Amino acid sequence: MKLPKPQLITLSNGLQLVCVHQRGAGAGIFGLTVGAGSSDEAPGEYGLAHLVEHTIFKGTIHRRPWHIINRMEAVGGELNAFTTKEETTLYTIFPQGSAARAIELVADLAINSQFPGHEVDKEREVVIDEINSYRDTPSEAVYDDFEDLVYAGTPLGHNILGSAASVASLDGSDCRVFLDRYYTVGNAVAFYSGPQAPDHIAALVDKYFSALPAGAPRAAREPIAMKAVTDNIVIDGLHQSHTVLGIEVGSMYGSDRYADGLFSNMMGGPGMNSLLNIELRERRGLVYTVESSITRFATTGLMTVYFGCDADDTDRCLDLCVRTANRLADTPASTLDRRIAAAKRQWLGQLAIGSENRENRIMGSARSVLYTGGLTSDEEVVEQIMAVGREQIVSRARSFSEPSVLTFRP
Repeated sequence: MKLPKPQLITLSNGLQLVCVHQRGAGAGIFGLTVGAGSSDEAPGEYGLAHLVEHTIFKGTIHRRPWHIINRMEAVGGELNAFTTKEETTLYTIFPQGSAARAIELVADLAINSQFPGHEVDKEREVVIDEINSYRDTPSEAVYDDFEDLVYAGTPLGHNILGSAASVASLDGSDCRVFLDRYYTVGNAVAFYSGPQAPDHIAALVDKYFSALPAGAPRAAREPIAMKAVTDNIVIDGLHQSHTVLGIEVGSMYGSDRYADGLFSNMMGGPGMNSLLNIELRERRGLVYTVESSITRFATTGLMTVYFGCDADDTDRCLDLCVRTANRLADTPASTLDRRIAAAKRQWLGQLAIGSENRENRIMGSARSVLYTGGLTSDEEVVEQIMAVGREQIVSRARSFSEPSVLTFRP
């Protein structure tokens, strides 16, 4: 079945709304993506964007925390939020017939949140517990520390959660200032996917978001370059080492993003037939998990490979990662063309399956509007993937010969 295309609507106050009319759907998704994350924090307020995300549910002019929590749950819905280094998203998933309730609530949070001191105090402790517990998962913490190293001295070079010390210094007034600064028409995109017609949803959003401050147009983010690093950190209590190696790739909407994505998928994508899974796990049994991923930002991107292994096998696994990339670069042209063609088919299949996830699809569309001012069609995506050539894959494989590396060792 052909998926419905997203529609972009500009409302009377200038706020942009992305709508997908999913006829027959039993549930709707509505939310607001704001161009503000941890990279927008000033020194001394690290962790503020994430604290705002947590405490935005703690009271508005019109509602106490319990009323906010119960507003969507009372009809079987969910209310959630997340923060990245460059965006914060508030959203709710709800049963058919509750769109007005959902839109009014998200608007109330984005416009009228008050951040009561006693509620911020409680939630601050929750966030500090989250920071401390995160260190108990080295396979996740190693990614954050790696980004801190390769982006040191830039807005991307600090953890989204902040530190216990930085979060402890923040209060409700800091949260409200951050909201006023960034939660504006010029720095946000609303989104909806569900059974109600776009004109009906647009009318509701127009009504409830009319008081969202206009704000200044969103300023372009400064270009950021990745630094070359190699580091080992010894951590007591580990049973195995955890390693991340990575290279700089293109930005979120750069012209080379599809070549980057195809190369990453070939090296360590979700398929068991990825090159690194075959080399490190299937042939040698050195790892339980090896995976490649790309984190994209407005002006840069980072491709990483993660593996966990016995400490004594770390250097061998690192060498195998580099040798695998080198072999790919040195593959005869005709053989490599066949591999690339097969990789394209596999990746397009994965994307087709992923596009069935309505939540990810509509949020991705909102992010596209936030950064580019427009939408990318499925046909354009397919065309760009099919246009990736052998030279682009070889170039990225060569770049992977000298990756930056961070290892947590026992």
